[in-house]
Amino acid sequence: MVAEKEVSEDESLAIARRILTTERLIMRQPRESDIPALVVLADNRHVAEMLARMPHPYGEAEARTFIAMEQRRMVGAAYALTLAGNGTLIGCAGLNATERGLELGYWIGEPHWKQGFATEAAHALVDLAFEATDTNVLHASCRVINPASRRVIHKCGFQYAGQGMMHSLVAGQVPIERYRLDRRTWASLRSWARS
Repeated sequence: MVAEKEVSEDESLAIARRILTTERLIMRQPRESDIPALVVLADNRHVAEMLARMPHPYGEAEARTFIAMEQRRMVGAAYALTLAGNGTLIGCAGLNATERGLELGYWIGEPHWKQGFATEAAHALVDLAFEATDTNVLHASCRVINPASRRVIHKCGFQYAGQGMMHSLVAGQVPIERYRLDRRTWASLRSWARS
């Protein structure tokens, strides 16, 4: 999942940060004690090349910069994804304010791939976006070579909205697929899930 650069300071996209819990995850604001685990998980070219803003190599300085930036963030929200049972950090996810509005972004450390954690976190953030803001459309995008991220996006109900290009700090200019989910579709999907 790519997260394009933040550009919007639209206060209507501000989200009161609260802890989110899912079946297997506790999602909370990143903090300094996460730095060692962030460095281990994020210092992975396979992760960084799928994202716009993650550098590689990724060390303590990059982790400190990320945490400081997230603590000052005024719009959107970023979450450290931790396992509910033991608090192990497994990745990060968030809602980023872009020129198009809120965009869902996430990454999972490679040791935790293929276990459904990205989908679980994405579902929680999609709900948060529509419950905590007045946004009518949520955006997501992924590199065209990332079928795992595409599956997460589809499982959340997003619809294909076209292709584009993105600048990745690691991979340069890369093609991406863009997706969107409107409030009405989200509400319909939520009612189907309860039936």
